[in-house]
Amino acid sequence: MESSSNRVEPVGKKELSQLVSGFERKLERELPLSIGPDLTEIAVKREGLVSARCNKESILKLARLLRDKYGFEHLSLISAVDWRDRFELVYHVRSYANYCMMEIKVPVPKDDLEVYSVTSIWKGANWHEREAYDMMGIVFKGHPDLRRILLPEDVKYFPLRKDFQLAEED
Repeated sequence: MESSSNRVEPVGKKELSQLVSGFERKLERELPLSIGPDLTEIAVKREGLVSARCNKESILKLARLLRDKYGFEHLSLISAVDWRDRFELVYHVRSYANYCMMEIKVPVPKDDLEVYSVTSIWKGANWHEREAYDMMGIVFKGHPDLRRILLPEDVKYFPLRKDFQLAEED
């Protein structure tokens, strides 16, 4: 039997506002002013987590601002998601000094698969971007070494795309 002291109770909006530090609210308030309409969504999800959606044209500007002004020194993830009508890149960046992670979602149209590389901001993006290129075909402009990381160079397909089909065997 589970004791009530081990359960985590859901937090309502009123309680969330009391838990969240001023840093998360500062990001929520200031980033739209700095980035403008290319930052299409921003919300504090919970203590220590801010979620945003940014147009691909401004990802480099947002990344530089997060690192230089707000202390987001570590990129831990870039993941590519294949939706029916678009791809989406999901970036996880962290400010250890402010105990905050930011999740940034960047829609990428299926007919325009180029996005600016953030390797000049966070060196750790190198392999994440190469994997997104290798598995999904997303091209990162300005990447220092954009080539396949898992598959041989001569492979002409992207195996994690939903439209990928295995060839039938004879």
